[in-house]
Amino acid sequence: MALVLVTGASSGLGRNTARALADAGHDVVVHVRAPARLRDPDGTARWKGVVTGDLADPEEMRGVARQAGEFGRFDAVIHNAGVLRPPEAVTVNTIAPYVLKALMEKPGTLVYLSSSMHRTGTTDLRGLTGGTASHDDSKLWVTALALAFASRWEATASHAVDPGWVPTRMGGAGAPDDLAAGHRTQVWLATHHDVSPHTGGYRYHQQPQPPRPAAADEGFQVRLIAALERHTGVPLG
Repeated sequence: MALVLVTGASSGLGRNTARALADAGHDVVVHVRAPARLRDPDGTARWKGVVTGDLADPEEMRGVARQAGEFGRFDAVIHNAGVLRPPEAVTVNTIAPYVLKALMEKPGTLVYLSSSMHRTGTTDLRGLTGGTASHDDSKLWVTALALAFASRWEATASHAVDPGWVPTRMGGAGAPDDLAAGHRTQVWLATHHDVSPHTGGYRYHQQPQPPRPAAADEGFQVRLIAALERHTGVPLG
């Protein structure tokens, strides 16, 4: 049995991920922006706990980290929460995962939601502080973070996952990929500790794929982490 935190669990992929984990007998802490967004028919009964906060708000994202910290060390943290449009895209998709990682105890496994759109993001980090970064930019940057973390902590596996273009509120009703398959890789990575390589990587429907080379570039990773430390005032440690 694993203790898992899933962010952005009120709907779509996050909700499906949290439900699948709970149905398999794992202890799941769900994050939602506000209590009213938790529309599960079973209420909070199936969850180990609920943490709330708007990840587009710097103070509230720190509050989410404090609330989550009350549950102790997680076996896995799945950073599912995501936004499509600026200026919130970079804050929710990149800055919040960084801050939560920096302020929380290192889990056994980190899973970051990426996208095939990371391949068209820019390595120009000026949009990070200006709030002008696109969804594609934010997904390149969070993929780079996932791969950077994979190489930094021996006891923590860190993965980036492309769930596909699935018919969620963000993806739209006409999205062509399989919604049921969209959460399976996250659940698998969070609960199977024999995934090879343990150090992490980039996956689509459980299969490893090469990410855009910029995401794996150590120099870019160093610049990105330094920019996040300056912008947030939160050192990675």
